[in-house]
Amino acid sequence: MNSKTIYSTIHSKIVFLFDVDNTLLDRDRFVSEFRLYLKKEIGLAGSRCYWNNLDQLWNELGYADYLGALQRYRIENRHNPRFITVSNFLINYPFFNLLYPNSLKVIERVKKWGRAVILSDGDAVFQPCKIDRSGLYGAVNGDVLIYVHKEQELDDVMDRFPADHYVMLDDKMSILTAIKKIWGPRVTTVFVRQGCFALDPRILSAYPSADINIDRIGNLLDLNEAEILKAGRSLGKHGSQPRRRR
Repeated sequence: MNSKTIYSTIHSKIVFLFDVDNTLLDRDRFVSEFRLYLKKEIGLAGSRCYWNNLDQLWNELGYADYLGALQRYRIENRHNPRFITVSNFLINYPFFNLLYPNSLKVIERVKKWGRAVILSDGDAVFQPCKIDRSGLYGAVNGDVLIYVHKEQELDDVMDRFPADHYVMLDDKMSILTAIKKIWGPRVTTVFVRQGCFALDPRILSAYPSADINIDRIGNLLDLNEAEILKAGRSLGKHGSQPRRRR
């Protein structure tokens, strides 16, 4: 069976593509709480070992593999049984409590105009768990895509969720710039200024402005469908026509 048949490929007028971390839920808060937990549970040296493993995996894989870093920690510290409690912390974390105010309201609002889809980067276990436990999976009716590098998978996104226009909401200007360069006026890029990446002036100075800039995800409730569509129609500095596989 073709894996793409799990999604309904009905053509939509608009598809809203939502990033997860620091766009719909507060990843920075999770990291802060997890750092404190690790120091308490496995000590300062163990915590440093874990974060070094996470950094190495980020460089190798291109995303934060929290469970993979824990597996490496276990191999390196095979006589320390505390990895079990750390695993329980990650798997059972109440991600619903990390949702930014009005995240779910925004999803419900845009579903009146088109289709809402989660478009995220991440691993094959922890990221789906986070999306499910936060309530986001249900909010988008299971329309969830998780890639290693989502900006490199836009052909697949279009195949699974065909639309006249796309709206991409993300806290990373690098992602928004890459998608705008490929899809051009077919996409409205919305920069959500939440989290460490969105507030770093060195990162921001390296990229052109998005079509729409908002301080928090809830601000999208102040915009209407026409405003969102109009903002993305003009080709920006890096704009081009959408590409398709041949």
